[in-house]
Amino acid sequence: MATYWDPFQEMDRLFGSLALSSRNAPTMPMDLFREGDHYVLAVDLPGIDPGSIDVSCEDRTLTIRAERTARSAEGQWLLRERPTGTVARQVTLGRGLALDQIGASYADGVLTLTIPVSEEAKPRRIEVSHSATPTAIEAGS
Repeated sequence: MATYWDPFQEMDRLFGSLALSSRNAPTMPMDLFREGDHYVLAVDLPGIDPGSIDVSCEDRTLTIRAERTARSAEGQWLLRERPTGTVARQVTLGRGLALDQIGASYADGVLTLTIPVSEEAKPRRIEVSHSATPTAIEAGS
């Protein structure tokens, strides 16, 4: 029979509840990068029921919520480190994005959101018109 004992576990739990840190961030780590004319947000959600994933966007705030259900064990827990319950993360999106065209997919424990840049925000070249005949400037006499 294997047993696991960590003498600092209770102290770590108490410190974690008091400290102002990003302790919830590791439960939903994410990467954000730009690829051409859209942004890609990849969120790690291992062990999440795909039906519990909720993605919403309101006033440039993107909210991701998901539920990780607890596994019921008939025996005695020896080690329990995987978090359960609702995980949530919010990201404030900048201007110039097509928020009504965000796409989402979930595969292999990764939620991938594709956020396109709006047409108005895409860079474009502006032609400068000029006359073909040069204008002569006379010097004063």
